[in-house]
This record gives sequence, C-alpha cells and structure tokens, in this order.
Amino acid sequence: MAVTAPNQPTRPGLGAQIWDLMTTSDHKKVGMIYLVTSFVMFGVAGILAVLIRVQLHGPEQKFLVGETYNQVLTLHGATMLFYFIIPAGLNGFGNFLVPLMLGERDVALPRVNSFAAWLFVFSAVVIYTSLFFGGAPDVGWTFYYPLSKVQGPGTDFFMVGVLLLGLSSLLGSANFAATVYNLRARGMGLWKMPIFVWSVFATSMLSLFALAGITAASLTVLLSRKLDLTLFNAGIGGDPVLYQQFFWFYSHPAVYIMLLPYLGIAAEVASTFARKPVFGYRFMVFALVGIAVVGFLVWAHHMFTVGESLLFQLVFVFFTVLVAIPTGVKIFNLLGTLWGGQLEFKTPLLFVMGFMFNFLLGGITGVMLAVVPFDYQVQDSYFVVAHFHNVLMAGSGFLAFAGLYYWWPKITGRMYPEFWGKIHFWLFLVGYLVTFMPQYVLGFLGMPRRYYTYPDGLYLWNQLNFTSTIGAFILALGGIAWVIAVLESFRQNVKAPDNPWGGYTLEWATTSPPPSYNFAVNFPRVFKSERPLYDWEKEGLKPTPVSVADIHLPAPTVWPFMTAVGLLISGVGLALPWTVGNSLNGWLVVGILTFIYSLFRWALRPEYDQPVEHHTVTGKSNAWVGMAWFIVSEIALFGILIAGYLYLRLAGHATPPVERPALWLALLNTFFLVSSSFTVHYAHHDLRTNKFSPFRLGLLISIILGGIFFLFQIYEFANFLQHVNYQQQLWANAFLMIVGLHGAHVVIGGTGLSLAYAQGLAGKINNHEQGTLEGASMYWHLVDAVWLFIVCIFYIW
Repeated sequence: MAVTAPNQPTRPGLGAQIWDLMTTSDHKKVGMIYLVTSFVMFGVAGILAVLIRVQLHGPEQKFLVGETYNQVLTLHGATMLFYFIIPAGLNGFGNFLVPLMLGERDVALPRVNSFAAWLFVFSAVVIYTSLFFGGAPDVGWTFYYPLSKVQGPGTDFFMVGVLLLGLSSLLGSANFAATVYNLRARGMGLWKMPIFVWSVFATSMLSLFALAGITAASLTVLLSRKLDLTLFNAGIGGDPVLYQQFFWFYSHPAVYIMLLPYLGIAAEVASTFARKPVFGYRFMVFALVGIAVVGFLVWAHHMFTVGESLLFQLVFVFFTVLVAIPTGVKIFNLLGTLWGGQLEFKTPLLFVMGFMFNFLLGGITGVMLAVVPFDYQVQDSYFVVAHFHNVLMAGSGFLAFAGLYYWWPKITGRMYPEFWGKIHFWLFLVGYLVTFMPQYVLGFLGMPRRYYTYPDGLYLWNQLNFTSTIGAFILALGGIAWVIAVLESFRQNVKAPDNPWGGYTLEWATTSPPPSYNFAVNFPRVFKSERPLYDWEKEGLKPTPVSVADIHLPAPTVWPFMTAVGLLISGVGLALPWTVGNSLNGWLVVGILTFIYSLFRWALRPEYDQPVEHHTVTGKSNAWVGMAWFIVSEIALFGILIAGYLYLRLAGHATPPVERPALWLALLNTFFLVSSSFTVHYAHHDLRTNKFSPFRLGLLISIILGGIFFLFQIYEFANFLQHVNYQQQLWANAFLMIVGLHGAHVVIGGTGLSLAYAQGLAGKINNHEQGTLEGASMYWHLVDAVWLFIVCIFYIW
C-alpha cells in the first residue's frame, strides 16, 4: 500500500547537503540531525567508559587519576544521558516518525523544530569547548552544590550547555505535544494512535513539567559561580539539600523520559515481528501515562541518606514502589504481544527480548533500593551503578538499537546485514552481563562509586573489577560490530522495499526513504485501530492520490540555524568571565548581536512562499497550541524556584531586611505591566479585524510599557543594592534571583512583541498568518500573571 513517489534527483554534493541541513525544516532531516548526533555521542561516551574501566581493572592504577578521572567520568555520564539516551528516543526517532505515523507532512512548528535541533548540537559543543578553556567539567553529571561552586572553569561551560540543552528540549517537547494534540490524519482519534506516538506524547508532557528542575538547578549553580547568588549557602541560612530537591525533581522523572519512548519502540517492534496487534492497547496507554504521572512523585528516593524525616522517606518509598505497577503492566503487555505470535527473530526483536530480560533485573533492584534500610547500605556504591546501567544501558540503550535496526530501511532506504546485526546484539548482551553483574556484588562488598582507585587485598575486589573491565571490552567489540553493520549496509546498498517487515502503521505507507512531502495521498478517514494499514486492507479501502504540485512545504531558511549559532557564541561568552575591563567580553557581544539579527531575519521570512490552509484537530493554530504547552514549562520553572523560596521563608531562614524594596514602586510597575497586557489584547483584536494601524500602535505602546517596567526594575535593583549586602542576606538572594529571572522574561516577552511589530511594519503579518503575535501575546500575559504573584510574596508579605 505504498505511495509511488517521483524519481529522486541526482545526489547533491557535500556542500549542498550541508547547506540543505542548515536551511531545512523537514522533520525527517531534523530527526537525522538528532539521531546522527546522538549515536555519535554514544560512541564518544562508550570510549570514555572503556577508559574508566581501564583505570579500574586493578588496584592502585595510574592511567587516569584525580581530576582527569573526574573529568572523564563527568563527560561520560553527561554525554550518555543528555546526548544519547534522552534525545535519541524522543527527538531522534520522534521527529522522524511521529508525523509519518500521524499521516501528516511535518510537525506543528517546523522552524522551531530546526532551531531546537541545532541548539541541541551546539549545547554539546559548548560543553566540550571547555577542553580548550581550562579543562572539562569535573563535578559529576549531578553537579552537586557546593562542589560545583568551587570547581574549575569547565563547570561554567557545563552549566551553560545544560541550560541551552534545556531550552532545546522544552521547544522540542512543546512541539511534539502540539503536533500530537493538533495534527493528526482526519479520522484518527487519540485512541487510534500508534503506541510509539503515545509514548512520545507522554514523554513530552513529562518533560515540560520536569525540565524546570534541572533548569533551576543549573541556573542557580551558574548564578552562584558568577554573581554569588544562591539559595543553598548554609552560611547565610540557605539549605544545600534544597539543591538536591531541584535537581532530582527533574533527574528522576528524566529516567522515565529516558524510558517511555523506548517502551513505545518495543511495542511497535514486538507487534510487527509477532504478527499480532499490541496486547492490551488501552492498558499500555494508561501505563505510559501512569508512569509519567507517578514518576513526578518519586524523586526524593535519591535522598534517603540526607537526613530527612521518617514521614518524608515513607511517602517516597510508597510512590517508588507504586511506579513499579504501571511499569510491570508494560512488561506484561510486551509478553502478551509476543505470546502465541509467529515470531521472526530479526535483530530488532532480539534487542527487545534482551531488553525484557535485563530490564526485569533493573526493575527488581530498583524496588530493592526503595527499601530505606537497604538503601542506606548501598547508597553511592557500585550496586547503584549496576542498577542504573541495568535500566538505561541494557534497557533504553538496547531499545535504541532495536528502533535503529527496525526503522533503518525506512530511514536510509537500505537494508542492513542481518549477520552483523546479530553479532552486535550478542556481544552487547554478553558484554553487558559481564560488565555490570560483578558490580552488583562489588556494591554489596562496599566499593563506592566515583573513586578512581582502590587498595589491593580487599575480598574479591580485584577479581570482580577485572571481570567488569573484560566485559567493557566485549561491549566495545559490540560497538565495532555495529559500525561494521552500518558501513556494510551502505557498501552493499541493498535497496529496502517500502514495507520490509510487513508493518501496519502509516510510516510503512510511503517510500523508503520517504519523500520531502511524506505522502502524496489522502488517507481514508476510517481508523478502527492503531493499525490502519491492516484495517484498510481488510475492508478494501485505499488512499486517494493527490497531485504533488498541490503540496506546499515550508520554505527553506538559514535563520533558525544562525539564531542557534548566536546562542552558541553567547553561551561561550556566558561561560567565560563576563567582562573584560569595563566592557562585555567579545564572545557575548558578537553572540548577542548575531542572535538578535538572525531572530529578526527569521521572523521577517514568511514560513510559506504562498498562503497555505492548515488543518488542525482543535481549530486552534499550531502557534497557539505550541505556546500553551511551552507556558506549562515556564510556570513549572517559576513554581519550583518560588517553592524553594517559600520553604526558606517559612522555615525562618529568609527574613526580609528592613531596607526591602518599596511597595509603591512595585505597584506602579504593576500598573505599567498590567496595562501592557490590555494593549496587547486590543492590538491582537485589531489585527484579527484587519485594523492594521491601531494594531501597530497598540503593539508599540505595549513594548514601551514593558520597557518602562524594565527600566524601573533596574532602578529598583540598583537602589536596593546600595543598602543591602546581598551576599550576607538570604532573602536578598532569593529576591534578586526570582525577580531578576522575571525581568529576563520581560525582555524575552518584549522581544517577541518586537518581532510581531517588525512583521507589522514590513507587512508580513495578517489575520491569517499571525503565529508570532499569538505566541508572543500569550507569553506576555504569562509574564504579567507571574508578576502579580511575585508582588504578593516579595513586596506585600
């Protein structure tokens, strides 16, 4: 049931291909940016892991010692988690496949998608740039305070890289949520979507809430290093444990961000190679959403040993055990799907079955860690290292390769060599077991993690560490087999059929690889299950061809890429000392100018070369839905910082000074900001009724009012700092941090309004194409609402 596409043009040269990647907004090419980067970073992190195991193969080794070992360990953990496990499943496979599975031509916000992808790449560049400016970060991937406050300059690059990565992830997650919620083939309801789409949707919602935690953690660490602004300094009443609350509020839900997309992959592979529909489809969906919800309530099981109350510990024990229930449902769904099926033991299915065995071990050891007395004994030991890799390396990592082999024909248009794929699997399975099973025993024997050496003569330590290192080299051989499989696929160049596995979801209804427009058909509007190709074939329904000439795609533009370049340069400037003499450092100046210029050029380039009607499920524009989801993340960010402040305030640690900022000035500023919300609202109304002159005037007034607010806030800060030494006053730290962050959001919102105003002056906005203004006005109203809350908790209370 494949669509016949026009013959592909002659392959362009390398320069043309690079330019195409820089200017594209095609979701498939964006997905390839994520996938290629993620799997390359997997290779880098794997090499770093082998170096770690070489150091630990015997006692008192001198291969990697001290700070060098810490740097390698930090880069291994950060690279494997932030640049492989998380992005490969969600952003890589998600970008390539979700629009295809939904029967659409692209994601909701194609240009934002391209910008987010390049920002993802450049965030990694920022972190690895630290190697040329004093050394890599050496604080571990968790960058705990106060260690991260005092370590070398690599930590600054790490924090800036994490912040840029967080922005990329938020934009990507909002885009996925908007795509699934607002763009589906006509007739496809939520309950008829493939499981993989559900897994991406659940992960996106989870990310939008959870990313606030790591954003708050990395931002507060960076501010403590650059400006000595902190909520964690015990010397002035702060609480270092509060940092852990921020960090783990993201980083345990992140385990499910690292897992849920791969569970979707497992379901798709199992269903196809068992020749059966997914067993318990609705229960599987409920399990995915259940994991996403309960996953928010377990973060503090990482903190059982920090001295919190018994009640605190018991609550998180309960929810940690509870999350095992929907996770177990998923495993039984997979078993039920495979049971009684006509199994084809191709490489993708082997990786799924390897996942099920290993993930079961990881789940059992996870429940063990939920038992507080047991956790006391193995906390920060190699038992935790083994458990963590059991879930992520042999869990999500195996499924990443299952997905890669499964969709390799669709992505590349080539088949892979089955022999090398199976060699890869068996080397990975054996290598994993030999590497990490001994580490469980080492944990029981008391070996702590993150130590670069250990003494000779301890019971079984030498033997178990040597065995673990042998396993690491077996894993490395598996990685070499994978590279050979990839190279052989391109060398042999065996053309893939459109549907080599006999799949029944819509990505198999187009050519391999798909054309830029995905489908040149209108699909039947009858969706009886998540397997439409099976249902349509059974009922004799066929897609209706449409002329390719009638398909209009977003115009290519380089400005999203250049905007990301501006943030890359600015990011390096933020990591370096901010001033040279009495002026900003050159990196910041060039980066900010590049960013602003590129952003305005992006806004002034219409997305389509001619007007295009967009079908949406909700009737709302993609910009509206995308911004609505993005606002969720902003509310969460302010929420977690304000919650930290309220805890310190109610505990009596953050007492306002006598010289607190004047209420009258805050109320005056409130008048300016609230007034600007009304003028934005009426400007938007004028645009919708084609009153362009009042629209431009109202928008200009809003921007001016926002500028007045910001100038008054600068005056307020300057006056406050003349009377209070904030480095010795915790309330002042909280005030400057949270109110200052709101001021930054005023600048961001004002920039968004300025983009819409520039479009109005250039005649590039109208009542049909008003996405910039829709998003900017919604964001501006959020800024106003947050300010009203800030006035209550900082100026009135």
